[in-house]
Amino acid sequence: MESKLLKFSLVCMTGALVLTANPKTAYAYEEGVAGFTYDKISNNSENGSSSITTLASYDIPVPGFADIGIADVETNLLVRSGPGEDKKIVGKLPKNGGCDIIEEDNGNGWTKVSSGKVSGYVKTKYLITGTKASKLALKVGDYIATANSNGLRVRKEPSVNAEVIDQVAKGEELIVLEGVVPNYDEEHKKWVKVSLDSDESEEGAVGYVAKEYVDLSYQLKKALSIEELNFGSEVSSVRIRLVSKAKEYLGGRYRWGQNVLGVAVDCSGFTQQIYKKFGYSIPRTSRSQGSSGTRISSSQLKPGDLVFYGNGDHINHVAIFIGNGKIIHASNRRDGIKISNLYYRQPVKFVRYINDR
Repeated sequence: MESKLLKFSLVCMTGALVLTANPKTAYAYEEGVAGFTYDKISNNSENGSSSITTLASYDIPVPGFADIGIADVETNLLVRSGPGEDKKIVGKLPKNGGCDIIEEDNGNGWTKVSSGKVSGYVKTKYLITGTKASKLALKVGDYIATANSNGLRVRKEPSVNAEVIDQVAKGEELIVLEGVVPNYDEEHKKWVKVSLDSDESEEGAVGYVAKEYVDLSYQLKKALSIEELNFGSEVSSVRIRLVSKAKEYLGGRYRWGQNVLGVAVDCSGFTQQIYKKFGYSIPRTSRSQGSSGTRISSSQLKPGDLVFYGNGDHINHVAIFIGNGKIIHASNRRDGIKISNLYYRQPVKFVRYINDR
């Protein structure tokens, strides 16, 4: 069976093309939506049977840009307020992040771009453009399920009777593993298989969300505004330095089981190694880190404290609180080290190791 090729639609937009802008109407186009991802079809050379290997979009376009650019850097491409290294940094575009080119390089080595909520100038030499960028976009993006209601329930199995393993806040994004469950009965067509951040495997914790409560889209990573990197006042110097150090690795690579800053880390490897730089020895896994230190309440949180996520008493993910309702964490293979809202998932525990009262 021939694989259907992904179609790249060069439309004038920045960010993601939402496939189900009104999720309540998704069922009217069930088959089209069902095949948008991970109906992965290719030929098996030995017996002719199909196997799940290559992406097939079933004619649903991949989001594009009026004039696409992709960050060609190892961590982050700095976005500045003007064309010059003396200009204020207004944002950071992560490796393989996508942007719309607003003004071409006029010979000064700078290009004006827009990505997410960030608009500014980047060094042209670190930007992939044109046909090369269009082709690369098909390789470096991911299909995403965005919660369109608060308290989105992530279940262990594709059933309303299945155990709830987590709840996700409105607007939060989950990597899609399968557009629908391979069993195509009517009940299973209503579910999307997704990945939750977890240090228990490379794929993360696998769960299922009801299709009507998510918007499905194909996305490239977007720039992060500098405002999201700021944190509140009245914080001790060690906490400021720890959070600042953690932010230096923003956009860094995620790999399960690794704990080498600047190379690759998982969630607990990231927190352990950041703390180590400031003289704190904490356990290796998120579960062990959550069992040590001093348990605190959410109201006591200060930048530098640890936030844990999981299911009930079972911890499988850890992040560093950075203030203003934000965390930094080694999230997943798509995003690497990123900043998220504190309640992007429901925290199960808060722990303090820095005793600076």
